[in-house]
Amino acid sequence: MKLIQTDIPYVVLIEPTVFTDERGWFMESFNEQRFHQELIKLDLPVPRPFVQDNHSCSNKGVLRGLHYQSAPHAQGKLVRVTQGAALDVAVDIRKDSPTFGKWVSAELNSKNKHMLWIPEGFAHGFIALEDNTHFLYKTTDYYAKECERSIRWDDSALAIEWPLSMELIVSQKDKEASSLSQKTSVDMY
Repeated sequence: MKLIQTDIPYVVLIEPTVFTDERGWFMESFNEQRFHQELIKLDLPVPRPFVQDNHSCSNKGVLRGLHYQSAPHAQGKLVRVTQGAALDVAVDIRKDSPTFGKWVSAELNSKNKHMLWIPEGFAHGFIALEDNTHFLYKTTDYYAKECERSIRWDDSALAIEWPLSMELIVSQKDKEASSLSQKTSVDMY
C-alpha cells in the first residue's frame, strides 16, 4: 500500500497494491500493521483501533455530510468505495489547526480502489457520482447519537467544490445543519 498525504497532511490517500491476472484481481483492503507502519513513516499518529464498519448504498446525486462525532466519541474513518464512484470530502475542524476550515477531496471508485484516511477532528461527506454507489468505512469509535454533529455541506465559508451538474438529494437533517462558524467550542476539537 502507498500512502499519499493530501494538502492537509493528516488526511491521507491510500493506494492499495492490486494484483491482477487472467482470473481477475486481488488486494489486501486493510492490514493494521502495514497501515500503522506507513503512517509512522509519514510522522503521523497511529489511530485507535477500528471498532465499527459501516456500509451505505447511494444513488447518483446523493450528498451525505458533512458529519462528525464530538468527544468523547470522536471518530477517525477509513473510507472506500467498492461499487460506483463518489467524491469524498474531509474538512479540518480542529480549532487550533493551521488548516482549520480547509478541505480536501478525492474521487474514490471501484476502478481506482483508493481509500481515504480521515482522522478524528475532521468532518466528512461525500456525493455519489453514480447510481448504486457502495461506500464502506471503518471507524475508531462506535456511533453515539448524542455526539452526532454536522456542518452544512454548502457552507459558503468552506466553499467546497462539489460537482453540482447533477440533481442533488440531501437529507432534511443535512439541509438543517449549522455552518462551521455557528459551531460552539463544545462541538469542536
